[in-house]
Amino acid sequence: MGDKTLTHLNQKGEASMVDVSDKAVSKRIATAEGYLNVAKETLDLIVSDGLPKGDVIATARIAGIQAAKQTSQLIPLCHPLALSKVEVNFEIQKQQQRIKIISLCKLSGQTGVEMEALTAVSVAALTLYDMCKAVDKHMVIDGIRVTSKAGGRSGDWQVGDETA
Repeated sequence: MGDKTLTHLNQKGEASMVDVSDKAVSKRIATAEGYLNVAKETLDLIVSDGLPKGDVIATARIAGIQAAKQTSQLIPLCHPLALSKVEVNFEIQKQQQRIKIISLCKLSGQTGVEMEALTAVSVAALTLYDMCKAVDKHMVIDGIRVTSKAGGRSGDWQVGDETA
């Protein structure tokens, strides 16, 4: 499981922003995923652009990208990062009656981008929920997790790795 030391606590146990000034700059990439489970009728409306609020997928994509860029404003102790790429994509999974949301965040920097990838997925899911709630009161957001990270001192990792 790696080092289990909590990095956001100082020696007194108080919340503290991690000092990354001595860390080497490296290329860092993280991906995350999550799901919005919906009624079959809701999924049909999303696919056909039949919702009154317009193209919910395009709106959720923009919201996810914006959210990744604002992560340090939302998550205490998160470093503000100069992201070089943010991507948010969607897979309609009709069999499971859900939308899979996938994000990728990338930069060259001194700290990782996992929180930005998670924030992108989370806000994209919330945006889909908001835009569909008038027609589906029983939607569920779930399964939000980091699926891979690359770069930095702790190295590369992806879902399914035995050493993670």
